[in-house]
Amino acid sequence: MLQPTQNSLTPRNLITPTTYTPMTTASTPVEQTTIGRSLIIKGEISGSEPLYIDGQVEGTIHFTEGRITIGRNGHVAAKIVAKELVIMGTVKGNVECSERLDMRGEGSLTGDVVTKRISVENGAVMNGSVEVRTGAQKKEDRPQPQAKPAASEPPKAAAAAAGAGT
Repeated sequence: MLQPTQNSLTPRNLITPTTYTPMTTASTPVEQTTIGRSLIIKGEISGSEPLYIDGQVEGTIHFTEGRITIGRNGHVAAKIVAKELVIMGTVKGNVECSERLDMRGEGSLTGDVVTKRISVENGAVMNGSVEVRTGAQKKEDRPQPQAKPAASEPPKAAAAAAGAGT
């Protein structure tokens, strides 16, 4: 007599449930602080996270490690120090960017600019001076003229080399 095998007792078309794991992103989303259209801020703003300004700001803005975006409705009358700055609105004041300044077509800037890189779209308005610096150069690091040694005193290295050959 034939005995049923172990496999014949379980149905072959049995569907095993699979677990679903949602796909995760590689990095966490960057949070951004927003100053809305109806806000008016007078004073000093500082921080390190990205900042979006669509309202009015007067004073100083200091974000040395962050990115500042001036929205289309943004009006800023301030000195701005930032890593990156994107201007789509109106800025009146001096700007210093350690990385780059991005002027969009609808943006306007009245003030002096110091930056490492600059991008200006067609239609943007700028009034002031622009200074593009290398990464290591700062205001204090500008080369100063060096005093030349007196002509009567020979250089020490040259005198030592002249004496070594005799």
